Amino acid sequence: MIRLGLSAMDLKQLNYFLCLAREGNMTRAARQLNIVQPALSMQIAKLEKTFGKQLFDRAAHGVSLTPAGETLVLLAATITKEVDRAKEEMARLDGKISGRVSIGMITSAAQSTLAASSAKIAAKYPEIRLSICEGYTDTLIDWVVAGELDVAIVNMPTRKIPLTAHHILDEEMMFARRTGRDMRIPKTISFKRLEGLDLVIPSRRHGLRMILDNAAAAAGFILAPRLEIDTLPAICEIVATTQMVTVLPGIALTTLLSASRIRAQTISRPAISRSVSWVTNPRRVVSGATAAVMAIISDDLTHAAKAASRLVGG
Repeated sequence: MIRLGLSAMDLKQLNYFLCLAREGNMTRAARQLNIVQPALSMQIAKLEKTFGKQLFDRAAHGVSLTPAGETLVLLAATITKEVDRAKEEMARLDGKISGRVSIGMITSAAQSTLAASSAKIAAKYPEIRLSICEGYTDTLIDWVVAGELDVAIVNMPTRKIPLTAHHILDEEMMFARRTGRDMRIPKTISFKRLEGLDLVIPSRRHGLRMILDNAAAAAGFILAPRLEIDTLPAICEIVATTQMVTVLPGIALTTLLSASRIRAQTISRPAISRSVSWVTNPRRVVSGATAAVMAIISDDLTHAAKAASRLVGG
C-alpha cells in the first residue's frame, strides 16, 4: 500500500514525479523544472525507495509509468491540487482571491462569451490563473468526476449525474433560416414542422442533438438531418448561405442575427429548451477563485441569452 507523508520534501518530490510522468523524458522534465537531470534522477530514486516500488520503466528513448507509477499519479495529483487549494483558501482569508481554475465549456457557451468573460476576470482578479477547454457535455462531466477539471459548463442531461449542479439559465431553441429565403413560416412554429426539412444540426455526440432527438421522439418522428456538424459557427454560416435550416439556442445564433444574415423563430407544440449549469464534484470544496470566476461567466451568459432572444422575429 502506498502511504504519503506531507513534508515539504515529499511535496517537491511528488511535483517532480508528476512532471516526469507528463513529459516521459528525464531531460525535458528537468528543463521544465529548471533543475539538472542528476538532481531529478536522485529525487525520483528517493521516492521509489520511500514506497519500495519502481515507478518508471527506463529505456533509451525515455521513461514510462509502471503500474505502481500509474497509481501514484492519481494519488499525487489529488494531493498536490488539494495543497494548492488550501494555500488559495488561506490567502482568501486575507481578502485575496487567487489560484488556478480549470474550466470545461460547451461550445455554445465558449464561443459566445468566453473572450469577454476572460477579459473581465483578468482585470478584476489578476492573481487567478485560468485553464479553459471546450468539449461535449458527456466528456466534460467525466472530466469533472475524474478531477481533471474543477468545473464545467454543460447542457444538463435528463439522466442523473454524480455532480453538484449550479443553474445558470434556461434557453429556448430557435428555428433559423437564411434571410430573404422564400419560406412562409409564422413567428412561432410547431416542432413537428421540422420533419422533412433540409436540416443542418449537430451530431449525436453533441448535447444539443440529444435535446432535439428527445423532442422529436416525443413528437412522434425521427430527425433525419441532411448535414451533421458539431461546429456551431459553421452551421450558422451554412444556414446563412444555403437553403438549409437549423435549430440552435439563440446564443449560438446571435452574431448572424445581429448582422441580419439569418432570421429565427421560436418553436412551440412543444417549446424546446435547454438548461445550462455549471457542475462541480461534490467531493471537492468549491474554491473562492472558482466561485468568483463562475459568477462572472454565469452573468455574461445570462445577458447574452437575453440579448439573443430580443433578436428573434418573424
